[in-house]
Amino acid sequence: QVQLVESGGGLVQAGDSLRLSCRFSRRDSGINSMAWFRQAPGKEREFVAAIRIRDGTTHYPNSVKGRFTISRDITANAQYLQMDDLNSEDTAVYYCAAARGVILRSEPNTYDYWGQGTQVTVSS
Repeated sequence: QVQLVESGGGLVQAGDSLRLSCRFSRRDSGINSMAWFRQAPGKEREFVAAIRIRDGTTHYPNSVKGRFTISRDITANAQYLQMDDLNSEDTAVYYCAAARGVILRSEPNTYDYWGQGTQVTVSS
């Protein structure tokens, strides 16, 4: 069983930056891609970013493109989400996800493992 553990959430002001981290428990886990999703109260889980572990290819939705950057550290079994120029609409619980598939997907049901989530709150 692969476990994902997020960290780095918190309360920030609009315009600030925040970096989320996600570590997974097993190196030879069959994981080929990782992603971040977020979910605000009363809303559906939303895709934020994805990265292919093998070559670092990334994928973002238009809502965060240019402000958020996903990266990975293979030796550390970790991925990161750098979030810049945050605004109140970015307030949500952020989830780390991992998939055995190599194609970068934006649908939550295509991911095999999930972290417990970390709260990000942006005050205006």
